Amino acid sequence: MNRNSGKFVFSHITNFMPKHEFDQCVLRHGGDYRMRNFSCYDQFLCMAFAQLTARESLRDIEICLKAMANKLYHIGFRGRVSKSTLSDANEKRNSEIYSDFAKVLMLKAQKLYSSESLEDQYLSELSNSLYALDSSVIDLCLSTFPWARYKTTKSAIKLHTLLDLRGNIPSFIVITDGKGSDQAMMDKIFFEAGSIYLMDRGYTDFKRLFRITQLGASFVIRMHKKIRFKRVYSHPIDKKNTGLICDQTVLLNSKFGLKTYPSQVRRVRFYDAETQNDLEFLTNNFDLPALVIAKLYKQRWQVELFFKWIKQHLRIKAFFGTSRNAVETQIWIAISIYLLIAIIKKTLKLDESLYTLSQIFSLSLFERTQNLSGFVKLSCTKSETEITDLFSL
Repeated sequence: MNRNSGKFVFSHITNFMPKHEFDQCVLRHGGDYRMRNFSCYDQFLCMAFAQLTARESLRDIEICLKAMANKLYHIGFRGRVSKSTLSDANEKRNSEIYSDFAKVLMLKAQKLYSSESLEDQYLSELSNSLYALDSSVIDLCLSTFPWARYKTTKSAIKLHTLLDLRGNIPSFIVITDGKGSDQAMMDKIFFEAGSIYLMDRGYTDFKRLFRITQLGASFVIRMHKKIRFKRVYSHPIDKKNTGLICDQTVLLNSKFGLKTYPSQVRRVRFYDAETQNDLEFLTNNFDLPALVIAKLYKQRWQVELFFKWIKQHLRIKAFFGTSRNAVETQIWIAISIYLLIAIIKKTLKLDESLYTLSQIFSLSLFERTQNLSGFVKLSCTKSETEITDLFSL
């Protein structure tokens, strides 16, 4: 195949962006107002390049892109790339532009993965939408990021995330400083009737949990040991073959508890032989078998893996700017890249993992190809030496 035919891999990737929606986000926030030489799209491309290739600094981005100056026009750049221009854009252009666009990509990815089945055999026939709610802290230097003070000696930001477990696609993300309340995030979420929400014990707030019940949604939450309850009824279980210890209908046994959650709730206790942990859950779902409730909570681990993935493979732990706006811009564009890779994987029906795709893209952005799907499959079948030759720039 002629190495000079076809489009650059970077162009193939950005073609999966809904450009009209991106332009609408820019227009909504006036991002390109009085900007002639470096548009919001140029900024996005620079930051996307930095995410895909793991650049270390603004200077690093500038040097690498200038080395490819004769190719930049062909992948969509129209402005002059420089460290100072990109720095100013990150500091001054409203990060809400990229927040809104990330939300557009979330919806697009969710639709693509909506029919994805769960791997666990006990959950494979479950038709409900399934979400995991959690947060992750990113530590920062206090002297460099004083606006994000977390503790006496350090700063931090927190990513509050609701992960759609059918495809591990974030459907809701809020960025706060490290002190941002996990429970308060529950007020910002639109709980869908019929959906199931998995939460760790840090989200125990019975007034908010009762709101989920009133909206017709289900929750499964790890139970605090200090919660007082009164058993109403014990359901039969198979202790010998399932690991279940008890399945009970209970009422909260305190004046405040009954006031905030006046209905009955279900308590499921389960021994996990793999981790050798004795786990207790509370749920408002009385229809699913107790073992399914226990297996459901295990799926919450996927949100931990999501945080681990983006921290390891995207640039969200070291930042190119120090202001809140610059930090949030970088995080939102990083999340957009994660979503774009997920969209490409599903649209092209690729078997390769997101990690494999990100590694291939990181080394091949300025390679030409007629067909991105064929290029990925060819790359995965080559030997290590051949891949190095193929990806040499």
